Amino acid sequence: MRVFGKWMGRILAVAGLLLAAFLIFAPPIVDRMQNQVVPHDPYPVSAQAQALHDSLVIGDWHADSLLWKRDLLRHNRRGAVDLPRLEAGNVAVQVFTAVTKSPAGLNYDANSAESFDNVTALAIGQLWPPRTWDSLLQRALYQAEKLHRFEEDSDGRLKIIRTRRDLDAVLAARGAGAQVTGALLGIEGSHPLEGDLANLDLLEAAGLRVIGLQHFFDNDLGGSLHGVENAGLTDFGRAVVQQIEASGMVMDLAHSSPRVAAEALQIVSSPAIVSHTGIYSHCEVKRNFLDALMIEVARGGGVIGIGFWKDVTCDDSPAGVAGAIRAAIEVVGEDHVSLGSDYDGSVITAFDSSELAALTQALLDVGLSDGQIAKVMGENMLRVLRARLPD
Repeated sequence: MRVFGKWMGRILAVAGLLLAAFLIFAPPIVDRMQNQVVPHDPYPVSAQAQALHDSLVIGDWHADSLLWKRDLLRHNRRGAVDLPRLEAGNVAVQVFTAVTKSPAGLNYDANSAESFDNVTALAIGQLWPPRTWDSLLQRALYQAEKLHRFEEDSDGRLKIIRTRRDLDAVLAARGAGAQVTGALLGIEGSHPLEGDLANLDLLEAAGLRVIGLQHFFDNDLGGSLHGVENAGLTDFGRAVVQQIEASGMVMDLAHSSPRVAAEALQIVSSPAIVSHTGIYSHCEVKRNFLDALMIEVARGGGVIGIGFWKDVTCDDSPAGVAGAIRAAIEVVGEDHVSLGSDYDGSVITAFDSSELAALTQALLDVGLSDGQIAKVMGENMLRVLRARLPD
């Protein structure tokens, strides 16, 4: 028995070391694999483009950086977004979106809500609190808590925006020369409501202001663009949309089925967004809504956030993203196009948030005026936020 106990102790010790090694090394490896910025030489930026870029108020509707085990207050070698890189890219406002469920075998065509959930494995592997392991609501709240902690530890360099007053304060401070970046909290799909409308109040109280209805699968609000039923809004979905409309939040139609998007637009009178996408007539893929639906979003005063990855632009270089932006302007008009990078959303990009001056250069190269560039890079986003955020 003494020998058996000795060997059992050794086995348990080795198992413990292997588990510790997995928890230490696996999450960064997954992050590095999923969120690649392709190696490239520095993009040339003219003095004219740099001066214009430095004068802009820049905002991005979508980054999933809170999903990953990173300190966003320091420069990381993984992914595309952290505070030092946002500062280097002159970003004034960044939306950080909580991802709470992602089905295995992820694709743009059809995903079952019953598939194995990758975020469960990620939450456990990254040692998120046990309350998050089986609750989508708690995963959303935990990611909000992470951003609040980053704000507290940032020495004033990161400010969470909850109200119009917060937004104006960030912009005024930047105008006076302060180094401060505004952050908004969003959610990728409303399944964390877990079928209870009262949970929307909890998310709003936690600071969430951009509310997506679906992600990659159908949920209890309605169909996903990548689900199996192509359904419209359910009764619960209509109630959620009405509650979003009545609150100080922005409704995001990215990933919703075309039926959900069309029906939701019929309910609301305030601007809605499609936070990270492309233009179908420019890049004909299922991930992009047909142009007619995008025009309806714009008709309601909303904006289209153009993504930075190849699946939606058909070319992820700065020139390719600029071409997608120009195509979007041709379809919906210059007042309804903005940025929706999808940084750190398990996509490959050709430039990170520190390199956005290369996009300004590319927008000049495709013939946009300084005024058009200012609208796309941030002014259109600010208009929507001012229309929706509470006082």
